[in-house]
Amino acid sequence: MYKIVGDIEPRSFWLVTTPSASQRTMPYLCTEAGTLYGKQKFLTERDGKDSYLLFYTFGGTGFVRQNNHTITVRHGQMLLMDCRTPQAYGTASSADHWYHHWAHVEGAGVEATAKRLGLPVLTPISVSRSRIQPHFDAIIERLEAEGVENGEIVGLAVHNLLSGLLIARARANSPTDSPVVLAQNYVADHFAEAISVEDLARASAVSTSYLTKLFRQQLGTSPHDFLLRYRITRAKQLLMETNLPIGEIARKVGFTSESNFSYRFSQICSTTPRAYRSLRER
Repeated sequence: MYKIVGDIEPRSFWLVTTPSASQRTMPYLCTEAGTLYGKQKFLTERDGKDSYLLFYTFGGTGFVRQNNHTITVRHGQMLLMDCRTPQAYGTASSADHWYHHWAHVEGAGVEATAKRLGLPVLTPISVSRSRIQPHFDAIIERLEAEGVENGEIVGLAVHNLLSGLLIARARANSPTDSPVVLAQNYVADHFAEAISVEDLARASAVSTSYLTKLFRQQLGTSPHDFLLRYRITRAKQLLMETNLPIGEIARKVGFTSESNFSYRFSQICSTTPRAYRSLRER
C-alpha cells in the first residue's frame, strides 16, 4: 500500500535515478531525493520500501509514525528512518506546514550508520543547516546526471550528511562541553559569517587568551587557524560538489573577497581553488 495526500506547494520537486551495477557496490548511494513544501494536510503512508529515508526539516513541523511509535520532527532536526516496515509521515497536527529535504539512501555505509544510530528507534537530531545544506545541494544537482564523477559526488554527499548526523548526536549526548568544543560548535554554525576569535571566546565563556591556550593544548593550533582551515575545508567541498563560481564560494564560507580567499587557499593547500576544482575532472 502506498498513499499520499498531495497537499503540497507547487515548488516541491522529486528527483529519481536508477544506479548502475558499479554504483550499487558503493557504500553510500542515493536513488531518490527532493525538497517538499508540505501544507497543513500533507500525509504519506506506505507498507514499506527497500531503503532508508533521510529527512531534514527547515520549516514548520512534521511527524513520523512507525512501529506504533510517533515522533515529532521540528525545525533544524534531521532523522534517518528504515523504510522496510510500514510508516506514515506528514505535517504535524499542531502546524500548518512542513518544509523538508529528503533522500532515499542505501549501501553498506548507510546500514552501518543506521546501526550506530540505534534504528529502528526513531531519534530526531538537531543539526545546523549550514552544515548539511551544501550536501543536499550536491545530491540535488548531481542525482540525475550520468557518469562516475556524479555518482561519486552524490555518494560523498550522502556520507557527509550521515557523518554530520553522527557527530551532532555525539555532541548532543556530551554531558559537559569544554570551551574548545563550544568554540568548535560555534565555528561550525557561523563560519559563513564575519566572526572573530573574540566571538569564539564569548561563545565559550572564557577569555581569548585562555581559549587560545586551550586550543594549543588540546588541538595543537590556534582558534584563528582552526577557523581558517574549517572555512577552507568547506570551500573544498563546494569546489568538488558544486559548479558555483569561486567568488560565490568565497562568500559562502566567510571570506570578504575572492582574492583573499584565493590567497589563503593557495597558502594552505599549495594550489589555487581553480586548480583544486580541476582535480574532479581527472
